[in-house]
Amino acid sequence: MFSHIMIGARDLERMVAFYDAILAPLDLGRAVELDDVDDAGVIWRKENRRWPQFAIGRPINGLPATWGNGVQISFGAPSREAVDRAWTMAMQKGAHDEGAPGVRTKYAEDFYAAYCRDPEGNKLCFVHANGLSA
Repeated sequence: MFSHIMIGARDLERMVAFYDAILAPLDLGRAVELDDVDDAGVIWRKENRRWPQFAIGRPINGLPATWGNGVQISFGAPSREAVDRAWTMAMQKGAHDEGAPGVRTKYAEDFYAAYCRDPEGNKLCFVHANGLSA
C-alpha cells in the first residue's frame, strides 16, 4: 500500500514523546534515536520489519511544519482495545478529540475507529476492522 508516511514537526522532541506513547499500543516502536535524526526523520515501525514506516521530522526546506487540511493518517490497530488505548493515550498526551472510539457503520459494520489531532494539528485515526492487517 505505501512504504512510509512522513509528517513535519515544529517541536520534534515533544512530538517524539507523543508518538512514542500513542504508537506503543499499536505495536509500533521507534527505530531511530533522537540523537541520530537526519533528513529521514524519526521512524516508527513493527519490530523486525523494515516497511511500512511512519516518520516525523523537521521540514528539509527549512519552512515551518504545518498540518494539511483534508489530510488524515490512519493507523491499523490489532484490536478494538488497542484503538481505545491509543486514543486514550493521545488524549492524555495533548491531542485534541475529533471522535471517541466507536463503531462507524457509515463506513462498514465492523469499522471501529477513534479520531484526534496531534499536538501540532495533524489529524489521526486509529482503526480496527476485519481483514485489516495491523
